[in-house]
Amino acid sequence: MKFSHLSHPPADRSARRAIKFGKGRRAYALIMTLIMVALSLIVLTGTMNRTATNSDLNARNGQYNVSLYAAESATEKAIARMQWDFVNGGYSYVTNNLGVYQGSIPLSSEDPYWANFRFSDGQGNMDQTYVQCTSNSTWRAIQSQFSGLNGWATSYRIVSNVRQTNGRFDLTNAVQEDVELDSIPVFQFAIFYNSLLEFTWCAPMTVNGRTHANANIFVGSMADLAFNSTVTASGGIYKTNWDGHSLGSMTGAVNYNGNPGYGTNFMTLQLPVGTNNTPAAVRELILPPPLGEDPNSALGLQRYYNKAQVVIVVSNTSVTEIIKSSSTDPTPTIVTGVYSPADYKGIVTNFPFLSVSNTFFDPREMSKTIKATQIDVNVLQQWLPNNFAITNKLKKASGLYPNIFYVADNRTETGTQLPAVRLKNGNIIPSNPTMAGLPTGWTLATPNPLYVWGHYNCPDPAALGSTDTSKTYPSSLISDALTLLSGNWNDALSGGSLSGRTPSDTTINAAILTGVVYTTATDWTDTTHFSGGVHNLPRLLESWTGHSLTLNTSIINFYDSRKATNQFQNPGVYYYAPNRKFSFDMNFTNSMKLPPGTPCIGQLVRAKWRVPPPHTVTYAGP
Repeated sequence: MKFSHLSHPPADRSARRAIKFGKGRRAYALIMTLIMVALSLIVLTGTMNRTATNSDLNARNGQYNVSLYAAESATEKAIARMQWDFVNGGYSYVTNNLGVYQGSIPLSSEDPYWANFRFSDGQGNMDQTYVQCTSNSTWRAIQSQFSGLNGWATSYRIVSNVRQTNGRFDLTNAVQEDVELDSIPVFQFAIFYNSLLEFTWCAPMTVNGRTHANANIFVGSMADLAFNSTVTASGGIYKTNWDGHSLGSMTGAVNYNGNPGYGTNFMTLQLPVGTNNTPAAVRELILPPPLGEDPNSALGLQRYYNKAQVVIVVSNTSVTEIIKSSSTDPTPTIVTGVYSPADYKGIVTNFPFLSVSNTFFDPREMSKTIKATQIDVNVLQQWLPNNFAITNKLKKASGLYPNIFYVADNRTETGTQLPAVRLKNGNIIPSNPTMAGLPTGWTLATPNPLYVWGHYNCPDPAALGSTDTSKTYPSSLISDALTLLSGNWNDALSGGSLSGRTPSDTTINAAILTGVVYTTATDWTDTTHFSGGVHNLPRLLESWTGHSLTLNTSIINFYDSRKATNQFQNPGVYYYAPNRKFSFDMNFTNSMKLPPGTPCIGQLVRAKWRVPPPHTVTYAGP
């Protein structure tokens, strides 16, 4: 068989087809490999891009947080200085130092770390922090841990913008903080102690207002003790053995009915009198200023001597009255009356409401003779509108009569004689009508022991012995120590037996700020070094068994007594306890009914913390 030259044998064709097919498979594998490599490169590129993006995001987030913390550092630096100034000096210090806070930023001189940041106030001012008042002082309910109290609150906004200069990104961050400066009148508290507060072995007592101690509180009592408002202590609250009484003998229940009931390890509440609130420092409130002290200093603004429009100073031979329109009055009116034990005409003529010849014994003070500067309050409130010196200096200028008197008896003190101040016939106290038609009331302050004889601030006879203070005037009694004498007190019987000192039911309507002789015992069995507890802060010298002492008040203790210094003794020595009808005067929750010159506690309360957009100070977001 012959084949054409254009034909191939079958075997050759098969071989050639196999060769061609093999080449195709290799080409296909190569193509697939290239495709897989391309896909891998795409995946790798994506992964690398994603890694780079994540890295950038992480870096940006880190820079964001760093700049956020830096901005917060700037706001906190301003707030810390603001809080220091407010607590130690009051509103005036904050107002005067506003520029200091605005220039308050973290500095590289404090730490080189801060050289990496540029601060601004959100309004284009570099190296500044925004600090501005956003709401002027208004009377309102206090927020946060002070709920239940009222006070004057001023709001401030603090804003800082920060850019990290050595960061990878051009990123500015901001922090905005709103704070409230609260000025809380101390007479908003039913009871406030700057030291240990003791209810040890008290009779049944119900406390209707807020209670606080800048130390521990001991609540052990022989009868039920109820707190109807919040109780707070900078230390702890304990029911413990004390004053010779075992825990088992203090069977009274203690009920906390407030919301919340109580708080311990609470912040120390301070008066704006300087850098510390020790009893010695706060006692300066009742002392005259030393020569050269600025009356506008933190302490100067708080002194009752400076607050008073009338200062009366008694010496061994004269009485001097200083009438002033302000603490810095360059031309005060001075009236002087000279006297001697044989002739008191100078006092009677110039000061018909005043007597310096009364003496009596105080059995607690080891029968010391009390030389009293005695003020007849009824005569005083009638004399004030008719005295030329008063009306010419004060009434003509302000339209008001003086509502704060400061009285200092500086006569020689000996081991048997103690100068003091006594108020009598005080049913109706001096006062002025205000713009709102409410009375301004009257405050009496003295660095001496103070005695109040008979009813005080009780213009409505029908309200005696009750909690009805609807017709009383705002009033406070400020002193070294306070002793209450019933209307039945008799000076001639003061040195006799306790059984001969029989009282009559007595009502006192006034806030009290006074000293105590502190507990010094460290052994609970010791009954001779006890303060007497809050229920014995108003001293008594009569046999009160079966009689009632009604006290509508706020009880404040900031310091120890330095003039009347004898320790409390249990009933039966110089007094027997009355039926105590002590109540918080709810009038003091009204700013228009606070006693003249009421001291205020300053606290900074944080309101809101926000992260606003950069370059704005009006952010009101969540």
